[in-house]
Amino acid sequence: MRKARGRDGVVLQAYRGYGSAERIFVIGRVFWQRTDTPATPARESELRDLVRRIRRRPVRGARLRARFYGAEIAVETDPDGYFRVEMAPGGAVPRDRVWHQLDIELVAPTRLTATADVYIPPTAARFVVVSDIDDTVMVTGVVNKAAMLWRLFVQDAEDRTVFPGVSHLYRALHAGASGAEGNPMIYVSRAPWGLYDVLESFFQRHDIPVGPILFLREWGVGWRHPLPRRATDHKRILIDAVMALYDRLPVVLIGDSGQHDPEVYGRIVAHHPGRVLAVYIRDVTAAGPERAAEVAALAATLRADGGHLVLAADSRAIAEDAARLGLIAPDALAAVEARVEERRHTEAAE
Repeated sequence: MRKARGRDGVVLQAYRGYGSAERIFVIGRVFWQRTDTPATPARESELRDLVRRIRRRPVRGARLRARFYGAEIAVETDPDGYFRVEMAPGGAVPRDRVWHQLDIELVAPTRLTATADVYIPPTAARFVVVSDIDDTVMVTGVVNKAAMLWRLFVQDAEDRTVFPGVSHLYRALHAGASGAEGNPMIYVSRAPWGLYDVLESFFQRHDIPVGPILFLREWGVGWRHPLPRRATDHKRILIDAVMALYDRLPVVLIGDSGQHDPEVYGRIVAHHPGRVLAVYIRDVTAAGPERAAEVAALAATLRADGGHLVLAADSRAIAEDAARLGLIAPDALAAVEARVEERRHTEAAE
């Protein structure tokens, strides 16, 4: 954000969006940031960035214009400084590329411009992947609140740990069985929007296919309110919106057993019969045997209703099932297995 600073301390930040040839969706934020930051030692700089991530002063009621292939709409920021752009293109969307640019202009309180990358899948895409991030892609420790908060707010991208085989698995799902499907990858997280840049760097560092990173809510953390706002059913609403946008594509849902992913995904399967190809739940062993039994019971219920849920010990178990269903290429399975085994041998040696 030091690089994105605009005039008079105003920052216009546009997050990566997603869409189809008929409609796109992008979220962004306008907030205040000091411009008189002195040079400080690295540790002090990290602490200052930590405070900024937790508490950024929103610009409420800021007016913006968004333009996409000839169409233009006006939007305003909400009380937390966020704006949402949902619009149809003004003309035909070029099909020779999958990333497109949405032009955004801040009109008031000052004038700034930005662009947002929007992913529109190719015609070869066969399904959409919606994946949780915390304890699904990277180790967060959501069952241990203190550890979770430490990893969320203090650790930078290079300090965070990816689960073995995730990079290979997600690249395989993005490529599909043919290797050229370009299936949309949409990520959801319990983290606040202030950590977007950290997670984006984490994905690039581990060569995980980029895609929109969506968060369940603005935490609203401040000095007077140090605890995050409670998330209700935002994840289900978010996934419902994704499925409505990609109404011609089935979905694959990936999460973990630590919190409510199995229950949320189970309700989505029930509300969208025939749309969910598979539900993959990473078994977080710290959740305990009681939680594992609950997820196993839910899997049995889904199977009885025609759904497909796999409680997976690691990325290899997910890849094996995905290969069996024809979601990934057979040689991709071998790459995931090799990475999981490599990590297992490394940990055994340590």
